[in-house]
Amino acid sequence: MLKPFFNNKFIEAGCDEAGRGCLAGPVYGAAVILPKDYKNAQLNDSKKLTEKMRLFLRNEIQREAIAWAVGIVSQEEIDEINILNASFLSMHRAIDKLKKTPEFLLIDGNRFNPYKKIPFECIIKGDAKYSSIAAASILAKTYRDEMMEEMHTEFPQYNWKKNKGYAVKAHRKAIEEHGSCYYHRKSFTLLPSQLVLEFEY
Repeated sequence: MLKPFFNNKFIEAGCDEAGRGCLAGPVYGAAVILPKDYKNAQLNDSKKLTEKMRLFLRNEIQREAIAWAVGIVSQEEIDEINILNASFLSMHRAIDKLKKTPEFLLIDGNRFNPYKKIPFECIIKGDAKYSSIAAASILAKTYRDEMMEEMHTEFPQYNWKKNKGYAVKAHRKAIEEHGSCYYHRKSFTLLPSQLVLEFEY
């Protein structure tokens, strides 16, 4: 069972992102405020769950959470501000949209750009330790996956419905064969440096 909170004195929002290591598409951030007494033995890091369980838990989280929101940073913005800052910005945008203002932020990872003046704590592998971060990881992952599946219909040659834009061998081979597209992150190394890649717009 994951920990229900870091500090019982504050209204805590757990925050996480999805898509940081992808070659294509936006990065999604999520923020979730759960009730202090919320318990769910199935809640876990989204990467450790099946797609079916993630979707089941997403409905549960959205129904039971005090507040939840998702923030998006496009691939163009990622290229402008770099992926680390884009990851932080996606979480900032999610926090912006919460219907209740948190008093404390729990961040998955070891770094974060401060959000306004709200105190925060970075938790390495926090999505496997705290319920609110795990909930945020599930929302960010499922909403981003659905966006990549929509983008797949526009560019099926990259098979994004399966690889979700990650740098798997088949995705890189498709880029080698077809070139890149609008949704690819131009600041990322899409192919090994010895290969010349012509961008298509």
